[in-house]
Amino acid sequence: MDTSVVILALVVVTALAFDFTNGFHDTGNAMATSIATGALKPKVAVALSAVLNLVGAFLSVEVALTVTNAVVNIQNKDGTPKEALLADGGQNLLLIVLAGLVGGIVWNLFTWLYGLPSSSSHALLGGLVGSTLAGLGVSGVKWTGDGTKLDGVVGKILLPALISPVIAIAVATIGTWLIFKITAGVAQRFQDAGFRWGQVGSASLVSLAHGTNDAQKTMGVMTLALIASGHWDDTKSIPIWVKLSAALAIALGTYIGGWRIIRTLGKGLIEISPAQGMAAESSSAAVILSSSHLGFALSTTHVATGSILGSGVGRPGAHVRWHIAGRMIAAWAITLPSAGLVGALMFWLGDGIGGAAGAIVVFLILAGLSTWMWMRSRHAPIGAHNVNDEWEPDVAPVEARRSHATHTEERP
Repeated sequence: MDTSVVILALVVVTALAFDFTNGFHDTGNAMATSIATGALKPKVAVALSAVLNLVGAFLSVEVALTVTNAVVNIQNKDGTPKEALLADGGQNLLLIVLAGLVGGIVWNLFTWLYGLPSSSSHALLGGLVGSTLAGLGVSGVKWTGDGTKLDGVVGKILLPALISPVIAIAVATIGTWLIFKITAGVAQRFQDAGFRWGQVGSASLVSLAHGTNDAQKTMGVMTLALIASGHWDDTKSIPIWVKLSAALAIALGTYIGGWRIIRTLGKGLIEISPAQGMAAESSSAAVILSSSHLGFALSTTHVATGSILGSGVGRPGAHVRWHIAGRMIAAWAITLPSAGLVGALMFWLGDGIGGAAGAIVVFLILAGLSTWMWMRSRHAPIGAHNVNDEWEPDVAPVEARRSHATHTEERP
């Protein structure tokens, strides 16, 4: 079998694996507060989110063919690969993409293991930056744009990472304060019932937006690999099997649940009420959709976390666990370099071995690391059965709730 075909197959499988981790890693962005307040039962919430992610994945393909253009110089403006990278069936480009995907997956799984919400988008782009640096040098990375728009690593990753949580906190703080001010005279049982319905609607909107945006990354990476290897030449469309497989992968990942991160977002930051939950989810939806309309790239994870924090700040007397928020911010800060380091190491290893053997070794390392982290997670199962248990102060999810290990099989 041709070497480029082997590497292409590994890229496709790894891209779908990343899409799967993206799904369960980000489920909490939309559904954590609805689960925490009881607006939706845990399994119903993830099923609803999965369906909406699946639908959202088919709504747009505008950014799919230029998914990496914002931060690395491996594509032309029309989405086609750089001509210099097409030698030998595009093997060098395929290895760069494979190594970058491995960097994104490893970081997604590591942060999931410790229940830390972090950006899957930043993990993927960080992995690609690292593998591109290893394969093409500093000139292969687009650090800043041309001045006409926010672009490059600074414009697409660093600035949004700083700005988006602040905006979300501000919007959610004001929204929460207004909600409690306006409903001060309404009986609590009527408040809770109404706000829980509001949560269902706002959480659904966030799920739909997430599917529309995040599935595009995998579609784009897979199509780029197909073009590089000579198996696709239409830069105006995405193969139907690519759309379908990417949509199904992110939906399946969402349905699996991502319970460790859902628990941190729903129970770790604040003890959230239905009113706060609706304020947080509505703020997330407003910020995400507004930024999409303006062409401003934001991390849904950063926005959702900021909104939950803002809903705590905006409620008088609410207790916000700022030390948990500090751990999340630390994870955000090291996402790009950590995923980038893994991506660079994987490229150097694969390139050093060479050919299909190098790509296979990289893939096997990913499989080994993924298996180890999954087995490590089973020491402290978190699932639909205990995601809403009382939060244990200063105990990481991987170390907590060992008593459940013999009762329930864990899901991610």
